[in-house]
This record gives sequence, structure tokens and C-alpha cells, in this order.
Amino acid sequence: MDIIFHKYQGTGNDFVILDNRDERYNGLTVEQVRFLCNRRFGIGADGLMLLNNANGFDFEMKYYNADGRESTMCGNGGRCLVKFAYNIGIRKEKYNFIAVDGPHEAEIDDDGTVSLKMKDVSSVNNYHSDFIVDTGSPHYIKLTSNVWDYDVYKKGKDIRYSNAFAKEGINVNFVEQKNDDEIIVRTYERGVEDETLSCGTGVTASALVCYHNERGFNDVTVQTRGGKLTVEFDRVDDDTYENIWLCGPAEKVFEGSVSMGNRQ
Repeated sequence: MDIIFHKYQGTGNDFVILDNRDERYNGLTVEQVRFLCNRRFGIGADGLMLLNNANGFDFEMKYYNADGRESTMCGNGGRCLVKFAYNIGIRKEKYNFIAVDGPHEAEIDDDGTVSLKMKDVSSVNNYHSDFIVDTGSPHYIKLTSNVWDYDVYKKGKDIRYSNAFAKEGINVNFVEQKNDDEIIVRTYERGVEDETLSCGTGVTASALVCYHNERGFNDVTVQTRGGKLTVEFDRVDDDTYENIWLCGPAEKVFEGSVSMGNRQ
């Protein structure tokens, strides 16, 4: 089987995207997805997405981690999929698509910025001196200083594979507050099992923890290794966050085809 693929990235978080509106890729196996995401033997990516048809929506987003397993919501992936949809002719002023965590809205600004509305968050849980937040994917938030010098791989892996999280896995974010409305985030992602250059749901979770207005509108700038994102949201009360938007660039890198041969 020959696979026609498109490679996209959002602040360095990169994805293989397949147009599956004709359902030709429905039978992809875990091993095949893992191969396509492999940076030495395949195309190379943090994850793979299928763009599917969906009744009542512009499309469906189906997301797989680099380990080949179908996974939870990916914020930067969602933004890249919207840009891909635009580039293949699905052009809307406002997109409405469905993902594993429910419906999402998205917009593309004149400057190319892709803004994705994330699901509402109804709880930010304290965990010892850290936080756990679900923004479509589960995230562990640890506030720290000198985050650029932090051993994210080792410390993130230790938390991700600790007794509390080893079975289901969790994404681990190390966050430095630069000022009231600007933070730095580095993320160890489950399924990739390494630090990625950026993680959209992790950036979103980190920004919610680092709000600067007790109530009402917040706008947080987030620096990642791959570039800058912004997270806008309304903080309703101590545990409720609504109108959450993840905003930033999403760009096509290249496209091509790859032969799967007899790979199962």
C-alpha cells in the first residue's frame, strides 16, 4: 500500500496527516503508524492524524501518538489539521470539527494564525505541591525556575512512570513564570516518551494554572522550545475555565508518498 502523506508542524510539534475522507486508511495498524512516525525509518513525527468525514461537522480528527496507539486530544495537532483542511479546499470562516474529547471550533486569521477552541475545564486539582489538569489530555504541571536548564527528559519520565501514573500515563509540564502574563513551558509527552518542542494541551493546562486575573478574561503568552503560543480564557471561578482558545502558527512542511510494502 502506498500512503500519500502531508507533514505539518505547530511550534515544532510535528505531525503526519492523511486525508481519509474516502476511508482508504481505516485499516492502519499500530505498527504502521509507529513506522510512519519513526524519525529514522519513516517520515518522522510526534503523532499522526486522519482527517475523516463526520456528519454535522466539517471533519473528524482522529489522533495517534508516535507509539502507534490512538490517543486523546492534541491541541497543536488540531490546529495543524485545520490548516490542512484549508489547504485541501475545506474553507470556512469558522470551522466546526469533532475530536475524541468532543466538538471544537477553530478560525484562521489573515496572518495565518490558527486559533482552536479547547474544551471547558471544570477542575484544577492540587497534587502535593503540583497540579493536574485535563484539557482534553491529562497533564501534570510543576512550577519551577530556570526551566531551560531543567532535565525535562529524566524528571518527566520519573513522574510519568511513577506508581500513580504508570498505567494510564500522563504528560508532564515544567513551567517557569516570567511575569504576570508570560510563561515558559517544556513538556514530556506520553506516547512520544520524550520531550517535544511544544504541546498544545500542555501549554493550555499550564496557562490555566498561571492565570493573572482572578475572574474574567486572561491572555497568557507561552514560550516553548518550538516558538510562542497564546492561550486566552475566561476564569469563572476557582475551578471553572471557559472560552479557552489556543492560538499560534501551523505550517505545512512537505508532502509525499511512502510505500508500506508488506509492513503490517
